[in-house]
Amino acid sequence: MGRAIALGVPLVAAAEIAVFILVGGWIGYGWALLAVLAASFVGMMLLRREGVRAWRGFVAAANAGQHPGERVIDGIVGLGAGALLSVPGFVTTLAGLVLLLPPARAVARRGVQRWTERRVSTAVAGDLFGPRKVKVHRGAPESDGAIEGEIV
Repeated sequence: MGRAIALGVPLVAAAEIAVFILVGGWIGYGWALLAVLAASFVGMMLLRREGVRAWRGFVAAANAGQHPGERVIDGIVGLGAGALLSVPGFVTTLAGLVLLLPPARAVARRGVQRWTERRVSTAVAGDLFGPRKVKVHRGAPESDGAIEGEIV
């Protein structure tokens, strides 16, 4: 993961500079700078709102005796959208705006939940998200190709 970040940050920075130059040449550099600053300001406001919303959702779920994981994950996704909007640049702003859309947010929530479930113990995952849902397929079990009684 550290390698991906080490490689991704310079690539995103180069993309941001290239897109800023393109947009600045198209609408003017003053307007491009104003758009980047406005998006960053909106992102900071969103960070604050999502942080408070995530905390309140966690407390409400805990007080109601429910599993708080889904509300926490939703808050994390919202914070991620706010963080992306806060970073100056058009590429990260676009990524943050996409993350605010309900379909993209749902996909991101599922991804973050799966990532979390793989990295914590089963007991912690159960406490956060409740019992796991397992798909059961009826029918004859599939053979793995080994002959019965043979030691592989």
